[in-house]
Amino acid sequence: MAVLEVCAASRESLHAAIEAGAPRVELCADLASGGITPPEDWIREAVAAEGLRVHVLIRSRAGDFVYSEAEIALMEEQIRMAKRAGADGVVIGALTADEEIDLSACKRWMQAAEGLSVTFHRAFDRCRNPFRALEQIIELGCDRLLTSGQADSALAGATLIRQLCEQAAGRIILLPGAGVNPENAATILRLTGASEIHSSSRPFTSIKTPSSFDSSNSLERSSSSPLSAALHSDPATIRQIMHRISNL
Repeated sequence: MAVLEVCAASRESLHAAIEAGAPRVELCADLASGGITPPEDWIREAVAAEGLRVHVLIRSRAGDFVYSEAEIALMEEQIRMAKRAGADGVVIGALTADEEIDLSACKRWMQAAEGLSVTFHRAFDRCRNPFRALEQIIELGCDRLLTSGQADSALAGATLIRQLCEQAAGRIILLPGAGVNPENAATILRLTGASEIHSSSRPFTSIKTPSSFDSSNSLERSSSSPLSAALHSDPATIRQIMHRISNL
């Protein structure tokens, strides 16, 4: 059965994921700016939920993915904090100024994350050569790669995601994400050959389908709706996605 990972960027979204019985969350804060590392008390609250796997976004600030030494060190400590709080995994990513994987930073983070599941996030979608980057991410030892296929949405990038799945040949899990909703989740999985999918699971009828990777380097573009409710995951939407991918 295909697995849904809910991007939970608030306590409300976390509670929605728990209520809907989601198997896993990517926990973060401030989704409107693309997501940053959530507070430790959020992590501990998520970890306390029975049956929920908790992966924590490690990102010290919004903006690009080229980090200073001080920022790299801070994110090392954030990984250790997430581990102490009981997280099952972390979500990382860094690039060099010429849009290659920052192997030095990522190796430090992988060492700090020893014993945790590690996802490389959508910084990948800025890489100049996605096929070389995939091999580097596999060599780092990451368990998953979250990607929109270097497109505005996972549906638009499905062809590249399928190519990456074929190249990976089971060495890493490809996790399509961006613009995933109840109407297209099953289609994305069929087109890509992936077995897991990532969605913020916000109410599909109340917001525009997000173009989730814009020119400001955000990981996920916020809704244009002024209604704060539209910024939170919705239990009904989560259940709809889970139902529609349940036989895949």
